[in-house]
Amino acid sequence: MLTEFKIPEVGENITSGTAVKILVTVGQTVKKDQSLMELETDKATIEVPSSVSGVVKEILIQAGAKVNVGQVVMKIDDGKGAFAGDATTTPAPDTQIKPDAAPAAAPEQQSAPKEPTAAPDSQQTAKGSPGGIIEFKIPEVGENITSGTAVKILVTVGQTVKKDQSLLELETDKATIEVPSSVSGVVKEILIKEGTKVNVGQVVMKIDSGATASTIPAAQPASPTAQSTAAVPTSTAPVQKSAPTPQPNAPVMQTAIIVTKEVAAAPSVRRLAREIGVNLGEVAGTGPGGRVSKDDVKAHAKVLITSGAGRSASTVAAPPLPDFTKYGEIERKPMNNIRKKTAEHLTHAWSAIPHVTQFDKADITKIEKLRKQHSTPERKLSITPFLMKIVAEALNKFPQFNASVDMATGETIYKKFYNIGVAVDTPNGLLVPVLRDIDKKTVLELSQELNASAQRAREKKITIDDMRGGTFTISNLGGVGGTNFTPIVNWPEVAILGVARARMEPVYDNTGNFVPGFMLPLSLSYDHRLIDGADGARFLRFIVEAIEQPAFDGIG
Repeated sequence: MLTEFKIPEVGENITSGTAVKILVTVGQTVKKDQSLMELETDKATIEVPSSVSGVVKEILIQAGAKVNVGQVVMKIDDGKGAFAGDATTTPAPDTQIKPDAAPAAAPEQQSAPKEPTAAPDSQQTAKGSPGGIIEFKIPEVGENITSGTAVKILVTVGQTVKKDQSLLELETDKATIEVPSSVSGVVKEILIKEGTKVNVGQVVMKIDSGATASTIPAAQPASPTAQSTAAVPTSTAPVQKSAPTPQPNAPVMQTAIIVTKEVAAAPSVRRLAREIGVNLGEVAGTGPGGRVSKDDVKAHAKVLITSGAGRSASTVAAPPLPDFTKYGEIERKPMNNIRKKTAEHLTHAWSAIPHVTQFDKADITKIEKLRKQHSTPERKLSITPFLMKIVAEALNKFPQFNASVDMATGETIYKKFYNIGVAVDTPNGLLVPVLRDIDKKTVLELSQELNASAQRAREKKITIDDMRGGTFTISNLGGVGGTNFTPIVNWPEVAILGVARARMEPVYDNTGNFVPGFMLPLSLSYDHRLIDGADGARFLRFIVEAIEQPAFDGIG
C-alpha cells in the first residue's frame, strides 16, 4: 500500500518549519519510528520519524525546503496493497494547518464578497476532472483575516507546479505564510505583483491543470530568487523590507510583537495593537468568547504605561542599516529559525520586564567534596543538579520567585510546582530543556535526567514539550568561563540564576586569617514589578548559604 507521509504536528502553534536534512533515499527500506528527516522549527530542530515500515518510493522535497504541517513530503510503500492517503494523524491535504497559519480549504471552496466565483469548468478541474484552466484564489487563512500582502511570488509563468507546492508568501496581520497550490499543472498567468495587497477570494493566478512540462516546451523552472526564498523561514519577509519609508500595508512592528496565543480580534483591532505596541496575546478580551475589542487594547496599553512596563524599545522601528559594502566585503546569512525565535523572545523579555541583577559568591568547597564523592568514571556529576535542588528549596521559601505576572488582570500567578529549565548550548542555538518536579527527585536522578535532556538537545531530538512548563531557569556558563554575567529573565518566568566559573580565591575566615576558598560567582536577575531588591538579596543569600552548608537528605 502506497502511503503519503505528511509532516505531523510537532507542537502547539507550530505550523511550519525547514527540512534541514533528508535522512533517507528513494528505494531505501525504513522501519516504523525510523527518522526520515530533520525539521527545524521556531523552537528546536527535531527528527521526524516514520509512522509506517516500508520502502521509500518518492521524496517530494529537498533539503532546505520550507514545509507545512500536513504537507505530503514522501510516499512509502508498506507492501500491503491498496493506496492509503495518509501516513499520519494530521488533517487532509485541504486542511493541512491550523486556521491562523495556512489555507483551510481548496480555492473553489472560498468565497469573497467582491470577487466573482470561478467558472464551472474550473470548479470541476479543482475537484479532479481532467484538464482545464482554473482560477487560483487567495484562500481563507484564519478567522477574521480578509486580506494580506503578497510579499513574494514563488513561481513564474510557464512553470510546472505540484499540488501543495507553495505559490506565494502572504503576509497577514498574524503571520507571514506560504500559500500552496490546490492542484498540479502549469502556471499560465500571474495576475499580481510582489507587494500587492490582495483579498481573500481574489483570483491571483491561472493554472492549466491539464498541462504538463512535456506539453509546454517553454516551461521554465522557478527563478533563483523564488527558489532561495522558499528555503528561507517566512518570518524573514518583514526584515527584507529595508526601504526608508515602509509600505502602507506592511506591518512594520510584526517582528517586535509576539502573540503567544490564538486571539479573536478584528483586523482593525490588530492594526491598533501593532501601532501602539500591544501584544494581543496578553490582552483580556471582554467580548463574546473572549473576543478582543479596541477598548480592551487601549485599557491594556494604559495598564502597561501606568506600571512602567511599556515596550517603547521593542515597538520603535529600527532605522535602516548603513551600506557596509562601502567599507569592505560583507556576507549576509539568514538566521536559522531557532536564532530568530530566540531574538524575538529575548527582545520581548528585555522590553517587557524591568530587570534587576544582583551578584554574590558561594564557597563550594563542601559541595565539591560531595560531587567528587558520588562521581564515578561512568557517572560524572556536575554542580548543576545540586543547584537545582537548592533552588527548588528557595522557590518554596520565596514563592514570589516561582510566579508569573499577569498585567492584563493585575494578578500574580503563584505556581505550586517546581520545574526548572537549564540552558543548553547547542550548535543550532540556545535551548532550554525543562526538568519537572525538582523537589521530588534526588540529585542522581536529576543528573541522569539532565544529561539525557542535554544530549537530546544537541542531537536535535528534543521535543517542544521538553521545553515547556518551566517556573525558573538556570544558565550555567562555568564550563565556558567568565567571572559574571547578567542573564535575561526567561519570560513568563520572573527570575533566572546565572552561574559563572568557580575559581580558587583567598577568603577571610573567622580566625582572622586568609584561607583558600573555591568560590562560585552567582548572578540573579529578576522582575522588579514583582520582586523588590531586599527580596532578591534574601533569595540569593539563601542559595549561597545552602551551597556553603549543604544538607541533602540523600544524593541518590
